[in-house]
Amino acid sequence: MVDSTYPTIKHHGAIDGVTGSCHELIVDAKNSVLIDCGLFQGAEVSGAGADANQLTMDFALDKVRALLVTHCHIDHVGRIPYLIAAGFKGPIYCSEPTAKLLPLVLEDAVAVGISKDRQLIEPFIDLIKTRIVPLPYGQWQVVPLALDCASLLRVKFQPAGHILGSAYIECEVLNHPNKQRIVFSGDLGGPHTPLLPAPKSPYQADVLVLESTYGNRIHEGRKQRKEQLRQLIGRCLQNSGVILIPAFSIGRTQELLYELEDIIHQHKTQAVAKGLQWQDMEIIVDSPLANRFTEVYQQLAPYWDAEAKAKLRRGRHPLAFEQLTTVNNHQDHLAAVAYLKRTAKPCIVIAASGMCAGGRMVNYLKALIEDERSDILLVGYQAAGTPGRDIQQYGPKHGYVEFDHRRYTIKAGVYTLSGYSAHADKDALLRFVKGMRKKPKQIRLIHGDDGAKKALQQSLVGLFPETRVLIP
Repeated sequence: MVDSTYPTIKHHGAIDGVTGSCHELIVDAKNSVLIDCGLFQGAEVSGAGADANQLTMDFALDKVRALLVTHCHIDHVGRIPYLIAAGFKGPIYCSEPTAKLLPLVLEDAVAVGISKDRQLIEPFIDLIKTRIVPLPYGQWQVVPLALDCASLLRVKFQPAGHILGSAYIECEVLNHPNKQRIVFSGDLGGPHTPLLPAPKSPYQADVLVLESTYGNRIHEGRKQRKEQLRQLIGRCLQNSGVILIPAFSIGRTQELLYELEDIIHQHKTQAVAKGLQWQDMEIIVDSPLANRFTEVYQQLAPYWDAEAKAKLRRGRHPLAFEQLTTVNNHQDHLAAVAYLKRTAKPCIVIAASGMCAGGRMVNYLKALIEDERSDILLVGYQAAGTPGRDIQQYGPKHGYVEFDHRRYTIKAGVYTLSGYSAHADKDALLRFVKGMRKKPKQIRLIHGDDGAKKALQQSLVGLFPETRVLIP
């Protein structure tokens, strides 16, 4: 007898905000798969109460047969070490580019969050590599379930346009006469994300689990936001100080380098500030991880979009250009922070973390946030409870932010360029659903603040009255 209660979905993260992404597709009473297993950041929690400090798995794993990874941002993969430690032994399916990037992300996650002991890290990364199953985009893969299982699950990864290797995942469940198609959006990119082709909608879905990060916002167009970036850099440098750009090591850093190379190429001999031409502007990427990712991004050029490939053919180097300085070892990092604090030399510093919640950017902020010549450009989403959100919210009022239990008065200029988010805006999210030939019977909105989810829900209900739109 067929149990009509399956398949079902449980959400273990990204329901109280935009971090900790983790969703469980329950195929039947004995089998399920996880879609992502990410870290929480700031004040966000799971339905069961797991948060940035509670990292152990807060749900049963005995039925979980596989992990499907949409992309390798830390808020989607950062709890994989804890998943393995809890006894998960299944395969990890992901796109081919993500298979190259994921070990680097997890190596860093273990070093930062668990142990810097190479004798512990290296065996773990070797184990992870044996579990990873790279899948080409657009190809169905059957996921092995329990031997006595009457159900069938197959999955397909499709380009999501968020970061290199990102995917939305189509899951087809056969455990009764009719097929069920469940689509997990992961993080969707907009139509003009640098380096990446725009995502194309799936043909159909019975259930769509859809991110909603910017479900209440419309981003500027590509030309407008690049011009905004150029003008804002010029405005900031009137102070003859340092511009700090907190950015995720993977995705955002490479997109910014791509855009900055293009601005420099177009405006070489023009003055960006008094006595400083664009072609003499130094851009510092202070992040060993970001620099390693950038190297892999270059190796994965076949996955770039047509515009980026054309630049390569013309001899341009969008991710490795003359004005770029990379900082890797810790001593050089400390020296760079001290030098810029002493001199306030006009330059751009890109470093992680994107929400100022850790990483080398914190040292730059401690050194420079109380210097009126400094400026901070926020180019990504700042989750509630993170220092980045405090800087964004209180910086224009010259409030304060806390690092390591000390208050720092925000005297630096603070600017937000939301158009540089790698997340789709409201219009792009709606287009993703509109593009489906067979519309979903149910849409579940996750990965967004309450306001964003409710605004997107209202728009979807208006456009698709026959679809049930839920906020779990």
